[in-house]
Amino acid sequence: MGGNHTQTKFILLGITDSPYAQTPLFVFFLLIYIVTLVGNVGIITLVQVSPSLHTPMYFFLTHFAFLEVCYTTVISPRMLADLLSDDKTISFSECMMQFLTFAFFATIECHLLAMMAYDQHVAICQPLLYVTIISSRVCWQLVASSYLFAFLSAIIYTWCVFGGFFCGPNHIDHFFCDEVPVLKLLCSDTHSSEMVILAFITINVVGMSVVFLLSYISILCTVLRMCSVQSRARAFHTCASHLMAVASFFGTKIFMYLQPPSSHRSLDKVASIIYTVVTPMLNPCIYSLRNKEVKAAPVKLWVYICLLKE
Repeated sequence: MGGNHTQTKFILLGITDSPYAQTPLFVFFLLIYIVTLVGNVGIITLVQVSPSLHTPMYFFLTHFAFLEVCYTTVISPRMLADLLSDDKTISFSECMMQFLTFAFFATIECHLLAMMAYDQHVAICQPLLYVTIISSRVCWQLVASSYLFAFLSAIIYTWCVFGGFFCGPNHIDHFFCDEVPVLKLLCSDTHSSEMVILAFITINVVGMSVVFLLSYISILCTVLRMCSVQSRARAFHTCASHLMAVASFFGTKIFMYLQPPSSHRSLDKVASIIYTVVTPMLNPCIYSLRNKEVKAAPVKLWVYICLLKE
């Protein structure tokens, strides 16, 4: 990859260099990580054991919750360890693998959010054809294709970021190995790499955002044509949780990766914390607290278990 990196090590500067803030931050982010794991694993388990939730919408939600667990696990354990450790070094191979897996799961999430938007578009705009269009086979094909494209994208991202020559400073001004701070350490020209990365980010982030916007424009037009106020309210309530998840995910992604390199500043760490740590914790709450079917599923499951015992 452009040079001998076997002995290369980086130093992650982390969230803060204040020794007084590190312990409180460790406790705070540890609690967030635990809540994230419990919430997302809880959704996966609930959907799997509740027959009433075996629908395409919750099929996608299960995969989304699984990705949130993987996504935050790539970042949080290392970040927590660094908050309590004086040694914040990370080897070249560890840094590269962290970025590869992070890019992989982040790209899949972009595609999955777009799929969920399309699923809701079909459910509201073409309800009579929903079972035919969003069949079980189609669901698996959509998810499998997103995994494949995400893997190819992550390989290209990683090659562009780590394929140059590192011969200067080794301090990464971030709490994980992300594209922008690592590219700043390259001694070779990064213009071509930045253009390739921008092209793929445009396809994945902006492209999926367009799918999302077109789906919701169609949904909005359909909802406004509904005669019943109750039907409108139900449709808006169904879409509200997905809109909140998309806004937090795509908003921070666009802020981070589609601004000029010269514009990156200290707010980047705050944006990174939001989409790597906070958003994966909030999504289970967003989908469960705002969804009547999810809230009703534990009660139905308990009644079903009680009937079986009798």
